[in-house]
Amino acid sequence: MSANVTAMPSDHEPESDIHEQRALGFWLYLMGDAVIFGLLFMTYGIMVGNTAGGPSGKTLFNLNNAALETVLLLVSSTTFGFASLASKAGSRSAVLSWLLLTFVLGAGFVFLEIREFLGMIGAGAGPDRSGFLSAFFTLVGTHGTHVSVGLIWILIMSGQVLFKGLTVPVVSRLFRLGLFWHFLDIAWVGIFSVVYLPGLL
Repeated sequence: MSANVTAMPSDHEPESDIHEQRALGFWLYLMGDAVIFGLLFMTYGIMVGNTAGGPSGKTLFNLNNAALETVLLLVSSTTFGFASLASKAGSRSAVLSWLLLTFVLGAGFVFLEIREFLGMIGAGAGPDRSGFLSAFFTLVGTHGTHVSVGLIWILIMSGQVLFKGLTVPVVSRLFRLGLFWHFLDIAWVGIFSVVYLPGLL
């Protein structure tokens, strides 16, 4: 009888410990994602010269478009940072405003990326044209898919902030979303530096 009584507290971990464990788990996920992107970067580096007589990055890439995508994503990282600060200050309306602005900037990034892809495919430079283009579409498309998932996550978190308020679980989830969003910025800077700039030089 006493053994059951003494065992009960261990079945209920403090809420702070649970959120710390989830944050650690999410860091592990991000490290796994970083490995995936690392492999995609390596594949692109190997395949970049394999154009099979087709177009190369110099003829396909638009630096202005890539630069605008970079600005949108970097600014969105800043606006998300303000959302995180507002959550710590307990301002629900400010969090929602900054999340909305982050969503608009991220959606603009995805729109530009889809437009670029459709333009390349329309010009006969789809992922089936060469090894270079297969690697390009896989790397950049994987990043774009991550951003799209992040946009859905922002909408979900906005709903939770609106209807549940800035509770401890909601703020914890917002923190993990911030890690994910900032990770995507770092990955994009790598793409811009490794794919677009060398491809145009």
